[in-house]
Amino acid sequence: MENQNSNSKLKGIIGLLAVLLVISLIYIFKLTSDAKTLQTTVTTTKSEKEAVLKDLADLKTTYDAAIAENTSMSDELIAERDKVVKLMDDLKKSKGDNASLQKYKTQYKALEGKMKDLMVQVDNLKKENQTLTTNLDSTKVVLEDSKKYNQVLVGQNEELAKTVEKGQKLTVTNLKTAAYKQRSSGKQIETDKASRADLLQVSFTIAENKIAKSGDKTYYVQVIDAKNNVLGDKETISFGDTSLTYSFTTTVKYENKTVDVKEQLPGKDFAKGTYFVNVFDKGELVSKSSFSLR
Repeated sequence: MENQNSNSKLKGIIGLLAVLLVISLIYIFKLTSDAKTLQTTVTTTKSEKEAVLKDLADLKTTYDAAIAENTSMSDELIAERDKVVKLMDDLKKSKGDNASLQKYKTQYKALEGKMKDLMVQVDNLKKENQTLTTNLDSTKVVLEDSKKYNQVLVGQNEELAKTVEKGQKLTVTNLKTAAYKQRSSGKQIETDKASRADLLQVSFTIAENKIAKSGDKTYYVQVIDAKNNVLGDKETISFGDTSLTYSFTTTVKYENKTVDVKEQLPGKDFAKGTYFVNVFDKGELVSKSSFSLR
């Protein structure tokens, strides 16, 4: 009887141990399964975090390239790039749990959408700039052609002005000088002897010129005797860097028609030899001649 009771207790203990063993095995299996699930979740979360960081880095690279082109949108691009950089820093510092990762993914999507909109604007701006550059180049070509044409016109106008100026100049011809003896009666007798001469008569003709300016014209007459002396007034006048000593002046009212000019230069003790007569229009010599007294 005692043996039967002992066997019954032993069987009970063995049964209890078997149940405990089964329970332990089930618990261990569950712990192992949960650990694997947790490891898988952590690994997946880490990979997703790295993927988001890479996407953000790509966004930053896109912004850097656009900013380097130095468009009028550079300030706005820089501001958006700074937002990307800040989000990258925040994500690196985060614990990387699923909830926060989803938040960062949402922020990334918003930044990505903004970037696409800005890139469209940048592309449109580049196309507009290209068109503007092309138009400016075309305008530059037209302006250069116009400049060259204007330079040609200026040159032609200068040549025409010079031609007109030359055409407006009056021509002095038939310059003649003769010596005369003045009689008491007032009659003048031409002579070629220096000892008999009382005056010199200078005459010349101003030719007709239809395009010359009409009005009073003053000429400076210079008479130089055989001893190289300037006769008459011996006045000196300057024209720019040029000075002129003249014997007398004559002023003529010119009306675009031929005008004969005749002036007399009184004197005494005329020297024998060759005399030179020059007619100046201001500082320009317009006619010259010579004569001799014996």
